[in-house]
Amino acid sequence: MKIGILQTGHAPDALLDDFGDYISMFQTLLGQQDFTFGDWSVVDGVFPDSINDADGWLITGSKHGAYEDHEWIPPLEDFIREAVTHKVPLVGICFGHQIIAQALGGKVEKYAGGWAVGAQNYDFMGTSIPMNAWHQDQVTELPPGATTVARNDFCEHAAILYGDRAFTVQAHPEFGAKFIEGLINARGRGVVPDALLDDALTRLDKADVSQTIADQFADFFRQERT
Repeated sequence: MKIGILQTGHAPDALLDDFGDYISMFQTLLGQQDFTFGDWSVVDGVFPDSINDADGWLITGSKHGAYEDHEWIPPLEDFIREAVTHKVPLVGICFGHQIIAQALGGKVEKYAGGWAVGAQNYDFMGTSIPMNAWHQDQVTELPPGATTVARNDFCEHAAILYGDRAFTVQAHPEFGAKFIEGLINARGRGVVPDALLDDALTRLDKADVSQTIADQFADFFRQERT
């Protein structure tokens, strides 16, 4: 099965040598799943020719807001709607989670409650799963037909299921502790309140469940669709 990765942002330059860009992080996250991969840097205007260029699609995180005015966002939303219509499965992470919701009629906004940074616990239908987060924007209104499948006190719609069409999460299962530490130093200071960053540094070892989420993504991609 071929998974197409749609890159909607880049890791900070200071972290690229040590961690690679977001595409390589997701290839590593899904590396035990016997997938092949293709990638397109949609943030740089590079799009697939067709939704059928892959068997399923994964949309990465980004420093950009889904509601911002960028030339590549409207065609990405069109791509999402076409994939959903034709039952080509989508997985979205952080920005990907948000842009899928927005494209399908939900609402994304800068959350008045501030930022979530570092390890957070999420209630996945009664099971607590810790994941690393890095976001201020949130999905605040669900699209029609969508179901929230994970939440916590800070983020009401932390994971969303769209039947067998899309599965999205707000947090970052691809981010390990060292990358969060690097983000704090490369992108956090002066943007995110220092108290939140300092607290996140004390919890760097609290979110190592990436394989659990990778298995859920893989099961979703392989699900039979009629």
